[in-house]
This record gives sequence, C-alpha cells and structure tokens, in this order.
Amino acid sequence: MSSVNTDGARSLSSRMVYESLREGIIRGTYPQGTRLAEQRLATEFNISRVPLREAVPRLEVDGFVRTLPRRSAVVNSWTAQTVHELFDVRLCLEVGAARYAARQVAAGARTDRLHQALDDATRGLQTRDVYVVAEQSTEFHEVIADLTGNELMRSMMRSLAGRMMWLFYMTSDLDNVAAHQDHADIVTAIETGNERLAESVAYAHIERDRHESVEVLRRHGLLLD
Repeated sequence: MSSVNTDGARSLSSRMVYESLREGIIRGTYPQGTRLAEQRLATEFNISRVPLREAVPRLEVDGFVRTLPRRSAVVNSWTAQTVHELFDVRLCLEVGAARYAARQVAAGARTDRLHQALDDATRGLQTRDVYVVAEQSTEFHEVIADLTGNELMRSMMRSLAGRMMWLFYMTSDLDNVAAHQDHADIVTAIETGNERLAESVAYAHIERDRHESVEVLRRHGLLLD
C-alpha cells in the first residue's frame, strides 16, 4: 500500500475513533471522569494505539476530555461553573448570530436552510430518539450562524457544537416541544429582518434553557460540584 493510501486509511480510522468516542461520551457509555485507557480502547475498537492518539487531541479541543501528564485522557465533568460558562458564551455568540442573520435576511438572504433545519428537528422529535433530538437542535443553532455569512462566527459555533449537543442530550428531560417552539419563534423573528427582535427572542430562549438545564442536571446528580 502506498504512503498516500496508508495515510488516508489512518486518517479515516482516526475519524471513526473520534466519532465513536464522541458519541459514547455524549450517550454516557463513557461517563464523566472515566479514564480512557489506550490499551483497553485499542482492544475495544480492534485497532492500534495510533488512531487513538490522533483522536484524543480533537476530543480535547472539542471539550470532551482533558489529558493529564503521563496519564490517559479523562472524560470531562460538568459543574455548575462549566454549564454557566457555556451558556455565557452562547449568549455572546448566538444572540449576535440571530441579529446578523436578521440583517442578512433584510438584505435579501434566503432562509431555506433555516426552515429545513426546523423541519429536521420536527422529524427528530417524532422519532423520540434523544440523541437525534440533541443532534438536530445543535444543527439548528449552527445554521443560524451559517446564515450570518460571518465565517469566524460559523467557526466559533462549530467549536461549541459538541459541548452543546452533550448538554442537550443530558437534559433530555426538558420540554423539547417547548424548546422547538422557541426555535420556531427565533426563525419568525429572524425572517422579520428586525435585528433587535431577533436578539431578544434568542436571548430569552438561551436564558430559559440555562436555568432549566441546571435544574435538570442537579436533579439527576450530573453536576459534579
């Protein structure tokens, strides 16, 4: 096999390991605080340690694990502080994204993808699959950032997507129908082209989600502080 093919196969293997570990962390297969021992995972996935060593740094960048000196990676733990930090960043980013998306619409941008994301989320709710619901909810917020036309904003939103989906999954006890209605209201606000209205609706949605999320996590003992 040529070096190009070998590199391509290794890259594919690393991506598959990353995606499997990411999903496992979100679903709780690898609970908070779990040590991701290389040898055990290599046996579990029937692979060498190389793809694992390539996947872990990406998991760390995306907020799923932390690497300790001379030790394996450990699954990150949620605390009240880390939850609030995520929501603080979401306020800064998503309220602005709603504003600039409305500005783009006022300038003639189409909202087809936004409606598609909302439709996908509707179908996700109908499946009653918590993972799918969390995935579609995350994608909805990413599409709003895409609509801004601001590449840096889009990139920043993508960097938060994993953490957001993880939190959405853990707080699946929340009223997903109400959250979906919030999303529909955000779409309506953006489509008016009124920047202040879009900001206001997005802000209210995130703050409501913040308080309800903390309550659910505490109730299930998922905040480790």
